[in-house]
Amino acid sequence: MAELAALEDPKARAVNEKHGDDHGVNLGKLRAVAKRLKTQQELSVQLWRTGDTAARLLALLICRPKAFSRDELDAMLREARRPKVHDWLVNYVVKKSPHAEDLRVSWFADADPVVASAGWALTTDRVARKPEGLDLAGLLDVIEKEMKDAPERLQWAMNHCLAQIGIEHPSLRARAIGIGERLEVLKDYPTPPNCTSPFAPIWITEMVRRQPVG
Repeated sequence: MAELAALEDPKARAVNEKHGDDHGVNLGKLRAVAKRLKTQQELSVQLWRTGDTAARLLALLICRPKAFSRDELDAMLREARRPKVHDWLVNYVVKKSPHAEDLRVSWFADADPVVASAGWALTTDRVARKPEGLDLAGLLDVIEKEMKDAPERLQWAMNHCLAQIGIEHPSLRARAIGIGERLEVLKDYPTPPNCTSPFAPIWITEMVRRQPVG
């Protein structure tokens, strides 16, 4: 904790706070600490329990994802209110857990929109990697009905799922683009030069263009 406190940078904190994250540790330096520590599950658990955002990010880098029970991961997700902690927990830990599918189903329709956004993120991963068994048309129905008025974090996750369906599944591409055009979610999102807009019609079209022919 003392080492993390020494890495605190006011400028980094100012940038992070704009995105809802309350820490000032450069992520490259945080990863360097994690590389030195390597995997240490017990230390990871202790760091998580501090509640400190930088400590929790480090905990997620040095943990053993398969060591957590389903209920432990569910409790951690519900505690993870900071965007970066939430994102890393889902992508670095839950996705590698044998409980990922069970949690995806459980979280998907949760009343808490932040928890539900994790369910949608896991669903998006399945759309790309293992779509068998998913009702893709049904997902588009839900997106069409609910995305426009969804809270920001949930809206972002639903939009990502919309784009992924359009990118990966040609038979649903026209419908996915049409939904994006009608709802106009993230249409005016400020996008840096050389980056792809998160507006689904643009995102889908650009990623399909990059796909190898044949």
